[in-house]
Amino acid sequence: MRNQMVAFQAGHGHHATHVLHDAMTDDELDLLLRALADVTRRRLLDRLRDAPGLTLTELTAGFPQSRQALSKHLAMLESADLLVAVWRGREKLHYLNPVPLQALPERWVTTTARERSAALAALQRALEDAP
Repeated sequence: MRNQMVAFQAGHGHHATHVLHDAMTDDELDLLLRALADVTRRRLLDRLRDAPGLTLTELTAGFPQSRQALSKHLAMLESADLLVAVWRGREKLHYLNPVPLQALPERWVTTTARERSAALAALQRALEDAP
């Protein structure tokens, strides 16, 4: 697998660097899907999508789970590379990393769309060439 380093602005003038993979391995995909399988982790990601750059206190406010349980969820999201933490002074700010999520449509939807487009183009050519 060939990796490519990319940098993106994480918000509030902070930058983060991530590795883009040309193809996600099965182990990486398993980790991503396990991270997304839990409703609490999806809600944490939703919160980061809607309000990037939250502190741990802001991110976990209103969740019924203990801070220790939420820390385990955050660790799982970090291991799947869905969560990026950037230090600003003494504050640790959390951001959603959407890059791994792009692997899902790339693996199934995009391939399927390409195949359908090719089939439709072939059908159009056949119909145009028909007497």
